[in-house]
Amino acid sequence: MDKANSFIPFNSPSIAGNELRYLIKAIESSHLSGDGHYSKQACRVLNEYMSCKNSLLTHSCTAALEMAAILINTKEGDEIIMPSYTFASTANAFLLRGGVPIFVDVDAQTFNINPDDVIEAITSKTKAIVAVHYAGTSCDMDRLARIAKDHNIELIEDAAQALLSKYNGKSLGSFGSLGAVSFHETKNIISGEGGALLINNENYQKRAEIIREKGTNRTSFFRGEIEKYTWVDIGSSFLASELIAAFLFAQLEAALSITNSRLARWAEYHTFLSELEEKGVIKRPFIPANCTHNGHLYYLILEQSEHVKKLKDFLLNLDIQAVTHYVPLHSSPCGIKHGRAMGDMTNTNYVSSHLLRLPMGSNIDTERISSAVHKFFKVA
Repeated sequence: MDKANSFIPFNSPSIAGNELRYLIKAIESSHLSGDGHYSKQACRVLNEYMSCKNSLLTHSCTAALEMAAILINTKEGDEIIMPSYTFASTANAFLLRGGVPIFVDVDAQTFNINPDDVIEAITSKTKAIVAVHYAGTSCDMDRLARIAKDHNIELIEDAAQALLSKYNGKSLGSFGSLGAVSFHETKNIISGEGGALLINNENYQKRAEIIREKGTNRTSFFRGEIEKYTWVDIGSSFLASELIAAFLFAQLEAALSITNSRLARWAEYHTFLSELEEKGVIKRPFIPANCTHNGHLYYLILEQSEHVKKLKDFLLNLDIQAVTHYVPLHSSPCGIKHGRAMGDMTNTNYVSSHLLRLPMGSNIDTERISSAVHKFFKVA
């Protein structure tokens, strides 16, 4: 097929090369459930990348967030501060335990949670702050960590998009007492579905193992620490299968090269589209000087909100799939019913109506896509 006329999907997953080989080896091992050889290998590499004390593979990042909500003993009426500009799982995890999502505005440049608004939202009922690292760019973790410590509340990182991103040279996912990362097909490093709970407070380790194993001490049994296992706590089936772990391990082995390829494509976009920012019709992503991102997303902030749909349709006409992003949780039906917004959400409302994400992957044709964006603004 002519590359110039081929369809460019929004998401182009990277394949490392050893996925099928490891899947076959996992099948041949006859251990297909969780916590086998590849699960342990994947966690070993993940611990190194994320600089966390320990990690546990889960079947999704959503599951990891749900485990975090249980681990901090979220109960009815507890308030959990989070950005409104995030995915539903950030709120659902705590809502399922009776928590109340408290939505605050985001920073106007990074679209990450605004620490000033966090301070304003804290009450005697506040249980935790959830820092969501949008597009793999870090929140202001120094301020958030200080706020959490000063008010004796938990800091949890939703690092779903942030594998291999850093803040002041330190890996995202290693700041909060708990963190969650995603290996969904749309992320940089994938296993189709999948995630991991990152444990930085060792006091949570033993209970996390129990919660992940349906509330039983089965993990201790397999280590030979007890003669038989039994039901000791609440929990669910949060494990990832060994097949997911085998695929993931192949991806993690190639994580640095995959990330570097995405960063190269991100840099190409940034160069190709700089002229449009100079003309004032778009704004490109902003990366603070103390943040190292991972090339997860490349988005445009369009000066005119009506251009979002028009550009999206224009690109699709050229076989290029661009997409918008979150409907703010504070304005969603479930958010209105179960959560509470603090402040006027000016930045959140703006970004949700002005942002368009361009296709991303290790080998996408950024020149063709950028040229199409330029063409749009010549006729818009």
